Amino acid sequence: MGLVTGLDTREQRRLAALHEYRLLDSPAGDELEAVVRVAATVAGVPTATLNLIDENRQCQLTTVGFEGGDSARSDSMCAIRFETGEFTYLPDASLDPTYRLNPWVTGIYANVRFYASAPLVTPDGYALGSLCVFHDRPATLTEEQVARLKDLAQVIVALFERRRQARLNGELAAITEARQRWTDTLLDTIDVAVVACDQAGRLTLFNRAARDWHGLDADPAVDPHDFSDRYALFDTDGVTPLPADRIPLLRALHEGTVSHAEMIIRRRDAEPLHVSVNGRALIAPDGTPIGAVVAMNDVTTDRAQQRVIEQARSELAAANEELRRSNTDLTNFAGAVSHDLVAPLGAVGGYLELLEDVVEGQPRAWVDAASRAVTRMRDLISSLLGYARAGSAPVRCVTADLGEVFGSVVDDLGAEIRAADAEVTAPGRLPSVSCDPVLARQLLQNLIANAIKYRHPDRSPRVEVTAERDGDCWGVTIADNGLGIPPEQRNRVFDMFTRLDGPKVSGHGIGLSSCLRIVDRHGGTIRVDDNEGGGTRVIFTLPDRPA
Repeated sequence: MGLVTGLDTREQRRLAALHEYRLLDSPAGDELEAVVRVAATVAGVPTATLNLIDENRQCQLTTVGFEGGDSARSDSMCAIRFETGEFTYLPDASLDPTYRLNPWVTGIYANVRFYASAPLVTPDGYALGSLCVFHDRPATLTEEQVARLKDLAQVIVALFERRRQARLNGELAAITEARQRWTDTLLDTIDVAVVACDQAGRLTLFNRAARDWHGLDADPAVDPHDFSDRYALFDTDGVTPLPADRIPLLRALHEGTVSHAEMIIRRRDAEPLHVSVNGRALIAPDGTPIGAVVAMNDVTTDRAQQRVIEQARSELAAANEELRRSNTDLTNFAGAVSHDLVAPLGAVGGYLELLEDVVEGQPRAWVDAASRAVTRMRDLISSLLGYARAGSAPVRCVTADLGEVFGSVVDDLGAEIRAADAEVTAPGRLPSVSCDPVLARQLLQNLIANAIKYRHPDRSPRVEVTAERDGDCWGVTIADNGLGIPPEQRNRVFDMFTRLDGPKVSGHGIGLSSCLRIVDRHGGTIRVDDNEGGGTRVIFTLPDRPA
């Protein structure tokens, strides 16, 4: 028949079926040997064999009357017709034109004359080989003998199937056992408590964590209505026992799923555990409920932290409310100050102006001194009101053009600038920033006014305002050529009522404190540095987004 090459699809499937039985080169076993012996007896011949045909050879799995072995598929008598699935019967093979030159007939392997073979066909229709009976002299078979030989071939295939199924069952059992060992190891390794029950709600599984948490193992004898008492299950208040219809495992069983349910496990010899539970019902492939499983995570620390955070939020809300009330009181106070102090001072100033017209000599000097005191008091009140507004007025951030704010400040300070022969410039284009325009204007006005006020006596004031990116902020610099601030005093210039040592200049030490409050409320920073060539640089930052 020749070597099998270029196998077609059916032959590939046949060979796959043959190899699936794993019979080649394996012991036949007592049952197969017995069937072959019975076949020889049924045919009334001394020799019989169970042949399997693979890609290239004939494997005689077991024989009767001679010692079997392997031979080339091309030399096999069984290989000639076994794939037809038909019983082959030759009273004298030497007379058959298809078989008479076969080496089993010509004497090379044997001198076969009588030959009969029943193909071994699987339930899927693939021929694996044949049950063969033969003799070295001619013989005949009755119809009954042929029928029994066919029956024996079916018995052999059934034994093949049983052996294959036993092997598959063994492999499946080994896989199942390995999976069970892996599952058990995993469940006992994780720090998540896993609990399962059957379709009646009876417990079937506690993993290591569940046993540790409850101090008990799963007890199938416990009635589900007694779970709370037996396993110390409580509502999140830690006091109320959990009713059966709220136990997460039973909810998963009856409702199909449970998600983020919480309860307390009050352990006997340890602190209570606050757990979060997720689970679902277990359903067989045919849709039959078979139980439920839940996984419990320890959230005790998380919930304690959450309670602390909630307490802090409550305290913060109360503090914010108190702060809002305080700010309202401060605003009201500022209004009262504006009306009840500034107005009377205005009246006092007016009367002093009238006195200036009617007194002479020493009394006139006393009136002038009183007028100057009134002016200082009015300026101090104005500074205090500015400081209060900087800290209490709502911050309403919008995108504002800092160049326009700068222009308005220069206009407002026009008289001071001209009186001091000052030069106030912004050489580069100032950016648009996120700020409260009113507070930003107060900030720039205070800083530029300070730069003019604390000018150097030997030169005209020069004030320059610039801006550049500083990470996710804008850094704004007000540089002057004035007196400068000694390094050892820079840490306190933003304190209230701070007056630096040096030339006496009018003021109350409140302006820079107001600037600090404004910058803080915008989420920025402010600092003082040297200016190259003499003077001071004040640098403040404004975030690029609303604070």
